[in-house]
Order: sequence, then structure tokens, then C-alpha cells
Amino acid sequence: MEQSFYVENRRALYRKLTPGSLVLLFAGKAPRKTADEYYPFFAKRNFLYMTGVQQQGLVFAAVVGEGDSADETMYILPPDEHAERWMGARIKADEVAARGGVMRCAYSEQFMPQMKRLLDLFAITQICLDLDKLDLDEPDDEAYQFAKSMQSLYPAIPVKNIHRDIAAQRTIKKPCEIEAMRKAELITRDGILAMMKASKPGMYEYQYKAEFDYALAQHGVLSPAFPSIISAGKNNFCIHYYSYRGQAMDGDMILNDVGACWDDENNDVSRGWPCNGKFNDRQRALYECAYQTSNHMFSILKPGFRMADVDLTARKYNYELLHDLGLVDSYENVGKLIWHGGAHHVGLDTHDVIAYDPDMPIQPGMVFCVDIGIYCEEWGIGFRLEDNCLITETGCENLSACTPRSIEDIEAAMGKR
Repeated sequence: MEQSFYVENRRALYRKLTPGSLVLLFAGKAPRKTADEYYPFFAKRNFLYMTGVQQQGLVFAAVVGEGDSADETMYILPPDEHAERWMGARIKADEVAARGGVMRCAYSEQFMPQMKRLLDLFAITQICLDLDKLDLDEPDDEAYQFAKSMQSLYPAIPVKNIHRDIAAQRTIKKPCEIEAMRKAELITRDGILAMMKASKPGMYEYQYKAEFDYALAQHGVLSPAFPSIISAGKNNFCIHYYSYRGQAMDGDMILNDVGACWDDENNDVSRGWPCNGKFNDRQRALYECAYQTSNHMFSILKPGFRMADVDLTARKYNYELLHDLGLVDSYENVGKLIWHGGAHHVGLDTHDVIAYDPDMPIQPGMVFCVDIGIYCEEWGIGFRLEDNCLITETGCENLSACTPRSIEDIEAAMGKR
């Protein structure tokens, strides 16, 4: 992304806040894995969205002025020859400015003294933090720790959670984000095609994964957007499956739910195919249900459609097709075959954060998945067909249409036509 992307993201946030607001965003730290080993660092996505910087231990601070102005400072780690020899170079002030347009830096040890001076002078009207937990039992991160400390030391200064404000901005993708997603889609396509072309009875799931990872690495993508889900046969009935130890037997379907990341933008694509490259009658019948349902959704999605109705509409349409096959007798029992929805947004996170409201109409610039999953244990067939939908001014576009979707195109890609 260009520097201007991050600058405008911050200005859009400042316009929502009152003058005197103190905005603080923490980059985060890599958690300890075991002994003296740590997990790879993964920058908090809202910090990245606002600054363009990915290095642990950093803090971004801004005191909001009038309009979209603000007094900005990035607190970076001081130079440390020994630490940098082991862990790599620490980011410098000129790099912070070049990446995200934050023009002033200070060292991390200055952060708390400068915050105390600001708060003691009563120059701050509210403290704005990115507070986000999926579970109340989650350990407090730096933002929560800071909030609790400030509520104790400065109870008269309110703490505002700006997570939803940033999520609202991330809900609508900018042209540069969409272009990055298009590139990620092409890389994902290459990975899926590599798996399709290598597929054969007797192949292990970890061999499929190796094909996908190798294809991504040829584009400089060293890790996927999320842990790949690649399974065969009975393992397809575990929705989030990561073992990769199963073996594809003749007649099995291969399920994969995978994605690449480009310029920090993710995608999320699922395809299912017979490991021997040729759909049998039952596989063909079920795949056509998913394919027709997906095509129907891409024909009707447009601005104004309620977000909450995306999954519901797909579910009802798919039910009618499955009912015609005699696999389900009533809509109330469709959960026997349709185990999940799939209209989650995609972006910096694979399940991207948005300012969700069930009545929210979909809008141009939104990108979300159309995920049609069918799991027929009676026939031993489970798979999903998942694509990324970009809402346009007049309708929508299937960003992942570059990856074979139809039975004819899949069989052709696998050399069976």
C-alpha cells in the first residue's frame, strides 16, 4: 500500500473524534510458545491499517485537533546492537515516515512519561483505545492493561473504545485493497491448480498441502492467509480440519479451504474435486447444487441487499435443489446437509472485522464470501464452494472466478476432459 492509504485511514478516524481525544494503538507482541521459543510476531490489524508498520513493541499516539488534524508520534524501540543481531533490525524513524506518514518518532521508554505529562495537564478529553476480545476470559492485552491503569489513575478522563469505528472503515475496501486482493486471488488460483493437477488416488493430504505451499512460495508468499484446510474422504466432515494425515482413496472428494495474502490483504477460496479427476454421478449431483446456488447468489447480490439475508437466501435456494434430489424432506431439516453459513467479510483478516448490523445493507466496496457447503454423510461426500464477492455500484463481481469452478472446468484442469 502507498503511504497515502494509511494517512487517509487515520484522518478518517480523526474526523469521527472530538478535539482533545488521545488515540493510542499498540502493535502487540509475539506470545511465548514454549521454553524460550516465541510464536512469530503478527501485528494487530488495526495498528497496521492505521500505520503500515509491522514490528512488535511499538505504540502509536495521536492527539486529535480540529477536523482531521492530529499531533502524531510513533514510539519505537531504541537501537540495540545485541538484540538486533539476534532478532533483526529495529525500525527507524525515517522508515516509519516512509511507510505510513507518521513524521515524528520517540523511543519507547519515553511513552509513559509523555502520556503522564499530557494527562496531568488536563489536555486530554478522552482516551481512545482499540479494545477487542472474543471471550471475556481472554488475557488483557496492552490496550486493556493501559485502559485499566488510566481508569485507576485518571478516573475523570473517559476511555472510549474505537474498535467499532475502525471496523466501520475497514468494512468498505479502497481500490488499492481490492487490487491487492485480485493479486492474492491469482496466487491462490495457482495453488489450487497445482493441487488439482497433482491429485490422484493414494495421495496424502500433506502432499496436497505441499503443492499449495510451493505454488505460493513461487510468488514470494511464504505463509498462507490462514492455516489451510485440506482434507479427503471422511475427513471432509470436520469443518476446520488441520491434521493433513489422511490419504485420498479412489472415489474420495478433496475438500480445500485456502487463501493467499498479498500486501496484507487476504482471500478465502474453497473448491472440491474428486481425487481421481472425474466426478461420479452422486458427486456431480451434489456439486451442481452448490454451483447453481453460488451462481444464483452472484446473479442477485447488489447494493441494498441486506447482509443478514445473504446466508439465508443461499440456504433456501440450496435446500430446494437438495430436496429435488430427495436428500432432505423439509426446510426445517436442511441442517442435516448444510452445516454452516459463509458470508463473512474478507480483508486484513480472513474473517474481517466490520461494524456489523443485521439490517445493514451491502454497499459498494464490501468484499465477503459466498460459501456453499454440502455435507452428505449418507453418501460419504462433503465439500464446499467458496468465492469472494466484491459489491460494485450496480451488482457484484466474483473475484475468485479465475479459479476453476464448474465441473467441466475442474475436470479439464485435472486433465480428464
